[in-house]
Amino acid sequence: MRIGIAGAGAFGTALAVTLAQAGQAVTLWARDAEAVEEMRRTRRVARLPEIELPEGIEPVSELSSLFACDTILMALPAQATRVFVTEHAGALAGKVLVACAKGIDLHSLTGQTAIISEAVPSATPALLTGPSFAADIARGLPTALTLACADDGCGAALQQALSTPTLRLYRSADVIGAELGGALKNVIAIACGACIGAGLGDSARAALMTRGFAEMQRLAASLGAAPETLMGLSGFGDLVLTCSSELSRNYRYGLALGRGEAFDSHMTVEGAATARAVTDLAAARGLDLPISAVTARMVAGDLTPLQALDALINRPLKEERE
Repeated sequence: MRIGIAGAGAFGTALAVTLAQAGQAVTLWARDAEAVEEMRRTRRVARLPEIELPEGIEPVSELSSLFACDTILMALPAQATRVFVTEHAGALAGKVLVACAKGIDLHSLTGQTAIISEAVPSATPALLTGPSFAADIARGLPTALTLACADDGCGAALQQALSTPTLRLYRSADVIGAELGGALKNVIAIACGACIGAGLGDSARAALMTRGFAEMQRLAASLGAAPETLMGLSGFGDLVLTCSSELSRNYRYGLALGRGEAFDSHMTVEGAATARAVTDLAAARGLDLPISAVTARMVAGDLTPLQALDALINRPLKEERE
């Protein structure tokens, strides 16, 4: 299996590092030719400055080098996946394409693997998701992720090829459930960050996480996901990590909202776009997802965190299972 990684951001680079340290030869593609030349010269990247790139990583800016690989990990921002796979559908035909982004596409209101299947019907889509920070993976700290693929044979092969001594992959055939867990937890992480940033306390955060998880399960079930998938690494596991650590961009973005501070506009926050997509998806399916809805309004600047709290806490009382 010849492995390529599209996207030399923190997560794509971290995957390249752990795979190369395990003996895999990895082609790491970045769009910026100057940045690639710097990576070749220094064997470092700006997003993970303390990590030295192993010799098994070949940084490239030529797409032809990436497309020479039969398995490509798509470590691009979620909202960029559609453009990339559509523009390069011919070159990607017949390949195994592993989505690594966590987000719902604003255009189609679908996940990453559905975008891949639509643009490149002959490709085999898979998904790598779960509770992880790029720095932990790159430093060789123990991490467990979900590898989801509807093709059992391909999923098993990927599980073997992408697991390393410090990165343990669990296999799942429930691509929809794994995909939704990874995407939706980012929305709840923004809400939790805003909660803490506004000084509303840990008890309020616990309530947001719990009721937010109920919303994740509600939407996932309506789209055909297995309930147990959301209880695993790709759902509950990722929710716990992302809602409780400032290493999470989505959580830090929420903190900035709660504190009324500016946030780096050059930094990708997947949950911001996904909040809008989830709101549209819930409306189309007649689902009540109040935390996701107020988070989307906070992101849009229509509500302050305190106004969002007021909207949630004054909703009609109901049974917990609802």
